Amino acid sequence: MIHTNLAYFVTDLHGDKVRFKNLVGLVRKDIPPVLFIGGDITPHFARYTSREDFFADFLLPEFRRLKEDMKNCFPSIFIIMGNDDMRIEEEYLFQGEDEGLWLYIHNRKTIFGNFPVYGYACVPPTPFRLKDWERYDVSRYIDPGCVPPTEGVRSVDAVEDIEYCTIQKDLAALTGEDDLSRAIILFHSPPYQTNLDRAALDGMKIDHVPLDVHVGSIAIKRFIEYRKPMITLHGHVHESARITGSWSEKIGRTYAFNAATDQKGLSVIKFPLDNPAAADRIFTGG
Repeated sequence: MIHTNLAYFVTDLHGDKVRFKNLVGLVRKDIPPVLFIGGDITPHFARYTSREDFFADFLLPEFRRLKEDMKNCFPSIFIIMGNDDMRIEEEYLFQGEDEGLWLYIHNRKTIFGNFPVYGYACVPPTPFRLKDWERYDVSRYIDPGCVPPTEGVRSVDAVEDIEYCTIQKDLAALTGEDDLSRAIILFHSPPYQTNLDRAALDGMKIDHVPLDVHVGSIAIKRFIEYRKPMITLHGHVHESARITGSWSEKIGRTYAFNAATDQKGLSVIKFPLDNPAAADRIFTGG
């Protein structure tokens, strides 16, 4: 069945081949016109030394077969990386774009129908080692236990002066003075202090300082409140929906969704492009 106005959104599949195969099967069956993939595509960075070449040996061949099978029904696919993906493998996303498999939209704008679409992969500082996709948020403050973006490790040298980059500045440069009233923005980080960024940090302290259980981006939250895009898509915090009981939040006029999960199966958010209030989340292949 062709869903002519229904968008599909997944994120944080972390190289799980079963989940990716379930996604490919769902797309082949349902024939959605558009699919958003929100980062953390590859196996966890901590397992890098033992992992195969995930893109060349698995992901690119899977989507090539899907495109060949679906032909003119192959969906438009928009994709970004996440903080657990190594930027050195960004070349494979450009390769997939050259082959017509998807559009790689980190820090880029494109159009789908009459909807402007933007992508942004970076997250605020985390405790994790890989820093390819981390930025200071609105200032150089970092939460206790987190490692600054200027430290840690990178798979490629930073082309920007990370000391002075912030998510707030990046988003202003990306969207300029654009009208965002019909915009769909694919983020990896969720907005701060929402149902979408609640981490399992209850009762934890570092140096006697309680940890903030909300780990999303203040800059993204302010951006949504001020610029009022139509739909924002998020991931990064897997356990948030389980803890809060909600994978969505209405922020002013903006519908914000987090498709990440720490539950079994593939989490997919389906939303009508002209009626995001009717969004639904399904689990498949559990």
